Amino acid sequence: MFGRTKKKDPASPRTVTLIGKPGCHLCDDARAVIEAVCAETGAVWEEKDITRDEALHRAYWEQIPVVLIDGEQHTFWRVDAERLRRELGG
Repeated sequence: MFGRTKKKDPASPRTVTLIGKPGCHLCDDARAVIEAVCAETGAVWEEKDITRDEALHRAYWEQIPVVLIDGEQHTFWRVDAERLRRELGG
C-alpha cells in the first residue's frame, strides 16, 4: 500500500483534523477557526489528543496545534481562516 494514495470521493465532504492537547491556548484558537470555516464550507472536522496517542505525540508534539485536511498536513501553530477556506474550496 506504500506509494499509493487513495483517491478522495469528490461527493464526500473534506475532513479536517485538529491535533492538539488539553490546556493548549493555540489549540483553542485553532478549534474556533476550524469550527467556523467547516460550518461555512460543509467540511467535517474531528479532534485528536496527542496525550492519548503515542504515535501522534511522537510525530507532532513540537508543532501543535496541527491541522490535517484529508490526512495531509495543512498547517501548524496558527490557523489562517482564509487559507483553510481556500483549501476546502469555500
